[in-house]
Amino acid sequence: MNASKPDHEPQEALARVVGVPGAVLMGLGSILGTGIFVSIGIAAGVAGSAVLLAVALAAVVALFNGLSSAQLAANHPVSGGTYEYGYRYLNPALGFSAGWMFVCAKSASAATAALGFAGYALTQFGVTNDWARVALAVVAVAVLTGIVAGGMRRSNRANAIIVLVTLASLVVFVIAGLPSAVSGFRPQRLAEQAYDAPSLLHATALMFVAYTGYGRIATLGEEVRDPARSIPRAIVVTLIVSMGLYVAVTFVAVGSMGAGGLANATRAAAAPLEVAAHGFGLRGVSVLIGIGAVTAMLGVLLNLLLGLSRVLLAMARRGDMPSALARVDSQHSSPRRAVIVTGAIIAAITLVGSVQLAWSFSAFTVLVYYALTNLAALQLPADQRRYPRWVAAAGLLSCLGLAFWVEPMIWATGLGLIAAGLVWHAIARRRASHSRE
Repeated sequence: MNASKPDHEPQEALARVVGVPGAVLMGLGSILGTGIFVSIGIAAGVAGSAVLLAVALAAVVALFNGLSSAQLAANHPVSGGTYEYGYRYLNPALGFSAGWMFVCAKSASAATAALGFAGYALTQFGVTNDWARVALAVVAVAVLTGIVAGGMRRSNRANAIIVLVTLASLVVFVIAGLPSAVSGFRPQRLAEQAYDAPSLLHATALMFVAYTGYGRIATLGEEVRDPARSIPRAIVVTLIVSMGLYVAVTFVAVGSMGAGGLANATRAAAAPLEVAAHGFGLRGVSVLIGIGAVTAMLGVLLNLLLGLSRVLLAMARRGDMPSALARVDSQHSSPRRAVIVTGAIIAAITLVGSVQLAWSFSAFTVLVYYALTNLAALQLPADQRRYPRWVAAAGLLSCLGLAFWVEPMIWATGLGLIAAGLVWHAIARRRASHSRE
C-alpha cells in the first residue's frame, strides 16, 4: 500500500493551498496564544517559580510528540490527524478515541482562547465583569466561525496578520522586561520549588497543552502542498521558535512580578502578561501586550476552528459522526457544516466561563490524544520511519506519565468521556452495518 495515500478515498477532497511558510504560521498561530498569555499564570499558581522548569520539560515532551506527528503526517497526509493515524496503524476503537479526545480537548482549548481574548480585550477598557467576558467570547467565536467557513485561503491570510502582530508584541515584552526580570529573579526559590515533584509535573502537563498547536499542521495535512517534505519541516521550525519564546516570556514574567503575582493576575482577569508589563516603567508596552494578546487568542481560536472542523470532517467520512458533516462546499473548498457545528460546540463551552477549568480538562484529554499519536508512530514500518523508535516511545511514556497529574476530578471526567465516546462509536458502527445489509 502506498503510504502517501489514504486507505479510503475522501468523497470530496480539500484543495492543497498551504506551503511551508503558511503551515509554520498556522502552527505558531495555534501555539502563541492561550498558553503563553494565560496558562503560564495558571501553571505558576501550581508550581511557583518552578514554572520555568515546567515550561522546559513540556517543551521536551512536545518535541517527542512533534516528531511522531511529523512522520505520521508525512506518510499519511489527510485531514483528521491522529484520528486517521489510529484507524490506519492501530484499530478503529483507538482511532475513534483519538478523534473523540481531540474534539473534547481542543473544544475546551478553544473556549479558553475565546475567554482569554475577551479578558485581555475588556481589560483595555477597565471592564472585569464576568458576564461581559463570556458575551464577548461568544461573539468572537461567531465571527471567526464565519471567516473559517469561507475557506482556507481566507483563513490563511487572516492568520498571517494575527501571528505577525502577536510575535511583535512578545518580542517587545521580552526586551522591555528583561532588566527587571534579571534583577528580580531568585534562583534559590526556583530550586526550592523544583523539589515539589507533584506540583512540577502537574504544571508540566498544563504547559504541554500550550505547545500542541503544532498538531494543527498535521491535522490540515490534506490542504498542505508537498506534505511529505513540508509537514515535517514546518513542525520542527514551529516548535523551535515557540520553545524559545515560551522560555523567554516565562523568565521575564516570573522574574518581574513573581510566580504568586502572576497567578493572582491570571485568576483576577486572565491577563497576566499585561499586568506584568505595567511594572516595566515603559509607556505603551502594556497596551501593545494587550493588543498582542487579543490577536494571539484570536489566532488560536481561528486555528482550532480549522483543526476541529477537519477532524469532524474525517470522522463524518468514516461514519463516526453524522454524514451531513462530510459535505465540502465546492465554491470555497471548505467543510462549512463541520465548521458551523464546531463553532456552536465552542460557544457552548465558553458559557462555563472558567479559564482554569477548561484548560485543566484540555490537559488530560490532549495527553491521551498524543499518547495515541506516539503509539501509532511506533507501528510505522522501518522504511516509513524518519526518526528512531525511542522518540515515539519516549513521547508515549511522557504523555501517559503526565496525564494523571492533573486534578482527579478532571481525569475521572476525561475517562468517563472516553467511555461515552466508545459507546457512541459501537452504536454508530452497528447502525452502519445494519444499513449496509
